[in-house]
Amino acid sequence: MGIDPGIAITGWGVIRAQNRQPSCVDVGVITTDKADALEERLAILFTDMNQLLKRYRPDVVVLEQLFFNTNAKTALTVGHARGVIMLAARQFGSRLFAYTPLQVKVAITGYGRADKNQIQQMVTKLLKLDQIPQPDDAADALAIALTHGFSTRLG
Repeated sequence: MGIDPGIAITGWGVIRAQNRQPSCVDVGVITTDKADALEERLAILFTDMNQLLKRYRPDVVVLEQLFFNTNAKTALTVGHARGVIMLAARQFGSRLFAYTPLQVKVAITGYGRADKNQIQQMVTKLLKLDQIPQPDDAADALAIALTHGFSTRLG
């Protein structure tokens, strides 16, 4: 299960590798209302993550590693969301892994300066999807899951 952590939108994507061929099991997002207090949004994220973990029972949960160089407030808020996701996954018993945006770009496209559209196109092609998953956070979560799959040779 790949996770693109966020407080407003958290993307998630579940892939399976059978005969070393990846396929998409399901993909989606968890959303929270910006009008709600941070602690309420984190509680919603935690509850929804637990439901996803119970439904899909992933062996591995893979998150995007945080990288922010300008907005400390955004980094802190996303860090809270990431922590809640890590706690839920750890309590469930899934192994946790993290990859940087650069690692994801290289794994998916072979090019460290790939843009978001190039990554989304490759995710769609690699998973034989009819269209790019929407919103972007969902496609990003699948890219993160594929990155781990490729790093372990899908098996």
